[in-house]
Amino acid sequence: MKKIKRFTALICAILLFLMYVSTLVFAFIDKSRSLGLLKASVACTILVPVMSYAYILVYRLIHRNDDDFHSEY
Repeated sequence: MKKIKRFTALICAILLFLMYVSTLVFAFIDKSRSLGLLKASVACTILVPVMSYAYILVYRLIHRNDDDFHSEY
């Protein structure tokens, strides 16, 4: 289970890094379509971590009495 968590965390970190890079690239591109892409990239850069955090909180609230859950942390 720990390997799965580490792999998932690595994938999320890479995804976050790519979102930051894409935001930077779209900010420097000077075309009419790039403004929409920049807005979408900034929105994803903010929403993806917030939604991930919310998902973790809800999961912990739902599974707080599970023995398997407490043994992992």
